[in-house]
Amino acid sequence: MTTTVRVLIVDDDALVRAGLAMMLSEFEGIDVVGSVGDGIEVLPAVNQHRPDVVLMDIRMPQLDGLAATESLRARRDPPEIIILTTFDTDQHIRRAMRAGASGFLLKHTPPPQIAEAIRQVAAGEPMLSPNVLRRMMAYVADADPDPRRDRARQLLARLSDGERAVAQLVGEGRTNNEISQQLLMSTATVKAYVSRILTKLDMNNRVQIALLVHDAG
Repeated sequence: MTTTVRVLIVDDDALVRAGLAMMLSEFEGIDVVGSVGDGIEVLPAVNQHRPDVVLMDIRMPQLDGLAATESLRARRDPPEIIILTTFDTDQHIRRAMRAGASGFLLKHTPPPQIAEAIRQVAAGEPMLSPNVLRRMMAYVADADPDPRRDRARQLLARLSDGERAVAQLVGEGRTNNEISQQLLMSTATVKAYVSRILTKLDMNNRVQIALLVHDAG
């Protein structure tokens, strides 16, 4: 039985909203439950429609998508968020990931990949386009040593050996199934480890674990 993923679209362009809704309706298991045109409308729309995933634009008239993401992820039990935008500056990418977005895709991403990203983040797996992932890794590789690295290492030191092993593989972009195979543990055990890591480090999702691992070097 296919699980239906409820999606809310947030974009200031009415044509983009209509186009995304029409495109996503072609994919089994995805239900567009609503759409709004500004970040300031996101919280009321989430309360009304209870989406599993929010497709969020960045630039909007009153409240941009990054600020809306930060507000939404601060709530109890928030939906997953995919930033879907034409803008992919390093600043936007880093802020979106640190705000708690589970994915970052460009609007020219082919529809099947957008649909797969929605399913993936709904299942608890982050989704970054290859270009975004390369840029994020390059940023970390080029960054000079700074207090952020020391803080990241201090946070990782709070974890048990098993939790650090899982966190390291999350930082490499591995899925739960891949981690379970490499560490010879069940997928349910991997999920439990990830949940404990998020709780211990007061984080929202796997992307933030990955950023912390990268910051720690």
